[in-house]
Amino acid sequence: MVILERSSRPPTETAPGVGALPFGETKRSVLPSWLRHAKDRLAAYGLLFPAISVFTVFFYIPAAYLIYISFFHWGILSSATRFVGLANFRTLFHQPLFLHSLVTTAYYTVVMIPATVLLAMGIALVLKEAVTARRGGVWRAAVFLPHVTPVVATSIIWVWIFNPQFGLANTVLRFLHLPALNWLESVHWALPAVMIDSLWHSLGLYVIIFLAGLSNVPRDLLEVARLDGAKRHRIFHRIVWPLLSPTTFFVTILATVNSWQAFSQIYAMTGGPHGGAGGPAFATTTDALLVYQTAFIYDHFSLAAAMSLVLFGIILLLTLVQKWISNRMVFYR
Repeated sequence: MVILERSSRPPTETAPGVGALPFGETKRSVLPSWLRHAKDRLAAYGLLFPAISVFTVFFYIPAAYLIYISFFHWGILSSATRFVGLANFRTLFHQPLFLHSLVTTAYYTVVMIPATVLLAMGIALVLKEAVTARRGGVWRAAVFLPHVTPVVATSIIWVWIFNPQFGLANTVLRFLHLPALNWLESVHWALPAVMIDSLWHSLGLYVIIFLAGLSNVPRDLLEVARLDGAKRHRIFHRIVWPLLSPTTFFVTILATVNSWQAFSQIYAMTGGPHGGAGGPAFATTTDALLVYQTAFIYDHFSLAAAMSLVLFGIILLLTLVQKWISNRMVFYR
């Protein structure tokens, strides 16, 4: 009878001459720690290099050059370039049209932000409550479809809709026994017409964002509130609205930036027979549109660069104010 003796070697120790590593251990690198860290950083920078190159060439360098030429008298067709300091900025704030464009853009933003937030949230709530799971994707796609359509093409269709003679908008007004409007040919109604087009085009994106926010609202809280006898408006005010505050803040930031940069719809809808882009009588001339006209029509690139910096400063200031408000009103669970 042979009795097997228990090995005196620990279970994690390998037999002599065997190259296997103990259980749970990995082969350590022979490189020093600083060299391993340098190697990791080099690999990370190598992966980031394509994105950094694109941002540098198409964003950082143009932005730096824009700041540079805002302090010079510079034109793309002019060979004489001279330093003028803050003269471009002083010229801006003595130009009535520039001040008018700021007022127009502010009015456009003040109207668009609440309209966007309220309509997008309302449509999202309706889709969340009324649409069945089987057809929910179809309705979401239908709501989001205007956002992915070409802006210029749809703006041309809206020009036809707002035509004062045979447009669909005035047809609806006549059917309701209301007076027809000149829309894009009227100083008072041109900007509201552009706002309607902008709302129709951008609303789908914000609805999808609100739907994503609603999907994160815990159903347990809603069910408990219903069992306690809470009404719909009470549930929305006390539970849904506070939990949607981060989503609302995000939508507000996007709507603010997009409103202050409004250009495509205005350029496409108020050009041609309607008095030129920004017409009639500069009723739809926003700051972004005036920057384009100053640079590419009147060849005052340095003045347009100064306008762009002012626009950037306004957007940055509004974003910081909204961020300050969000720290006191946004609820992150």
